[in-house]
Amino acid sequence: MTLSLLHHVSFGVTDLQAMAAFYDAVLAPLGQVRVWDGPRSVGYGLPGRGDKLLLSLREDGVHPPGAGFHLAFSAGSREAVDRFHAAALAHGGTDNGAPGLREHYGPHYYAAFVIDPEGCRIEAVINAPE
Repeated sequence: MTLSLLHHVSFGVTDLQAMAAFYDAVLAPLGQVRVWDGPRSVGYGLPGRGDKLLLSLREDGVHPPGAGFHLAFSAGSREAVDRFHAAALAHGGTDNGAPGLREHYGPHYYAAFVIDPEGCRIEAVINAPE
């Protein structure tokens, strides 16, 4: 049995419907889909597999992690990174770094950074030759 470092990540949200619509749009270019729905939460992952990202309704308020935290999603291509960024901006996200090479991370590190509508910092990245 092979273990991975993380099983899943969970974000508390104040507007589950709006945030689910945002993540439906931004994760689609990365091949990720909503794998289950509940009345107070939704899960995302690869089709036919378990969740890796959980959005959970928090009525007591949400405080996104500080500026030192972000969640990076794997992309299959530079085009997928571009589409992730465009979808995020079209669905209420804020640009935090347009798609492009980040050679200070490595010669093939191509990424885009956004802040989701509730303040979480997310990234899509591919680190491979074009």
